[in-house]
Amino acid sequence: MKTFFTCAFLLLMISSCAQSKEKPITELSQNDVDSGILIDVRTPDEFKAGHLDNALNMNWFDEDFKNKFQDIPKDKTIYVYCKMGGRSAKAANLLDSLGYENVINLTGGYDAYAKNK
Repeated sequence: MKTFFTCAFLLLMISSCAQSKEKPITELSQNDVDSGILIDVRTPDEFKAGHLDNALNMNWFDEDFKNKFQDIPKDKTIYVYCKMGGRSAKAANLLDSLGYENVINLTGGYDAYAKNK
């Protein structure tokens, strides 16, 4: 019984330490966009001011943020970005904890993308 609890504890620790993947937003390719789902986690006002083509706006600050992903398959690649990278990192970790298998945080955020346009 002690072995069972030890194994269960270790499995829990490993799964809770899972880190989402990262990729600089400036390295996002059209193939990435075509094969995955691009999620902008900024506010609607930030989104209206400019966003990546084909991005869906799902505001990180909405109370029902995680519920907005119910219709997105958990095996689909999801690319998340925000203004500079903080909110998208939190969103990527949340999606990982909800069982999404391939979540990629686009580091640098929209600011880095706009600067390199």
